[in-house]
Amino acid sequence: MQSFVSYMPTEVIFGKNTEDRTAEFIKKHRGSRIFIVYGGGSVVKSGLLSKIEQQLIDADLDFLSFGGIKPNPTLETARECVKKAIKFGADFVLAIGGGSVIDTAKAVAHGVKAADTDIWSFWSNEKPVVSSLPVGVVLTISAAGSEMSNSAVLTNEEIGQKKGLSTDFNRPVFAIMNPELTYTLPKFQIACGIVDIMMHTLDRFFTTIDGNQLTDEFALGLLRIVVKNGKIAMLEPTNYEAMSEIMWCGSVSHNGFTGLGYVLDFAVHQLGHEISAKYDVAHGASLSAVWESWAKHVYKIKPERFAQYGRYVWGIDEKDDNQAALNAISTTMEFFKSLNMPTNFSSLGIELLNENELLEMSDRCTYRGKRLVGNFKKLDKDDIYAIYKMANN
Repeated sequence: MQSFVSYMPTEVIFGKNTEDRTAEFIKKHRGSRIFIVYGGGSVVKSGLLSKIEQQLIDADLDFLSFGGIKPNPTLETARECVKKAIKFGADFVLAIGGGSVIDTAKAVAHGVKAADTDIWSFWSNEKPVVSSLPVGVVLTISAAGSEMSNSAVLTNEEIGQKKGLSTDFNRPVFAIMNPELTYTLPKFQIACGIVDIMMHTLDRFFTTIDGNQLTDEFALGLLRIVVKNGKIAMLEPTNYEAMSEIMWCGSVSHNGFTGLGYVLDFAVHQLGHEISAKYDVAHGASLSAVWESWAKHVYKIKPERFAQYGRYVWGIDEKDDNQAALNAISTTMEFFKSLNMPTNFSSLGIELLNENELLEMSDRCTYRGKRLVGNFKKLDKDDIYAIYKMANN
């Protein structure tokens, strides 16, 4: 086992009716003035928002609710939330929703504690986060894993850039997880979540480092469970067993557990971020659209790693590592197709890009040549252009 540092402080309250304990856990973490962040109308229509607000009233907790957080959450909205939370005097932020809502809540928590600092300076790495309000989560979408992760992503629409921020100040103090709250999700959102969970795991698994056997077992086992239960969930979205397994896999896939001892890759996420920043497509869909192209571009760096993935997750019976690797890639794509997820740009709905558009997107992904992307194979602008071009069909 290679050296690692692990920090997973989020308290998880998992199971049926756990949302009924929201006020209890806010009080445990000394919240008294709660800024609630939520997304579209689903938490309103379902009664979940009013249910939690009533809990806070009964617990003598003051609160202010802010809704309308969209997928691919924007810096502009996060800034607006920060201003309202400061004026309200918030000392705790509660996210009711999925990854976009949670990431916005994290931005609010940082912004309130640094009232004189524009929050984009954290995402642009100009300043470090040195303190934050506590954030609690009531999860309604299994996908991003933000409920336990040290990551948060915002899109700056002014400059057309989508960036992630990694800091342990991003980790929520608690996550309430009732799989039944995901029963009304559209199948497209379930499928996007399955892809995102897989990619959080694969972006950790594909590495040139050896010697982390237990970490590999966790990652490969999680992938098998997601695939198995993902198939069930697409047919039976109210199947508690399937939805509960997917929900827990979503958290574990991004809390650091499946990458212990490894240098993370996350090239596919960076490639996807550039696409979703420009075309505002669903995050999971952007990942499935470029994964095959990335995999075919890099697999020869270490084909035995892809072969291991194919044998353990998909049951591929092929002794030759190169062929097993290719079989693993094609089988993964067949699974994505079975979820009705896009596998290239045309099925993503952004149409085919011209040469200038491909070059511009590749340039932006490397921050105008200022960075290389990934670690399994460090990708420069030419590599990224080749990957995008392969996906451009």
